[in-house]
Amino acid sequence: MSKFDILTKYIPIIQADGIGEWVVDKENDGTPEHPIQMPFVDYSEMVHNFIDDVYAFEESNKDMELTRYGDILKDNGLEWDSESMENADVSNLNAQCVLALIMGAVRAERFCDGALLDFFKSGCILKWLERLNSIE
Repeated sequence: MSKFDILTKYIPIIQADGIGEWVVDKENDGTPEHPIQMPFVDYSEMVHNFIDDVYAFEESNKDMELTRYGDILKDNGLEWDSESMENADVSNLNAQCVLALIMGAVRAERFCDGALLDFFKSGCILKWLERLNSIE
């Protein structure tokens, strides 16, 4: 059993899951009686479980220093932005850097609604998990 199993178990699940979708209020008109709700992403249960497992992995593997994901990415020539992360060639990255990509994607959602959805939909999360699976 690999120490990454808590995350790599999502590889077959991601491919069959709907991930999530944007919810946009088209019913209300913006009047005080009918205020428009801000758009948001309604994530699937799988995504919520994945996020919980990413944090659980970080908590039980403090030696990997994943709270320093930005520094880890920078040390590997990557930036903490969607373009740099999506275009990263993970074929030679070590486990810590791949995990930093995953943590960076999860944390990005806190600052930009839909960021994690984009990482899932573009195939990045799956690619990173497959790389993690091949390392162990």
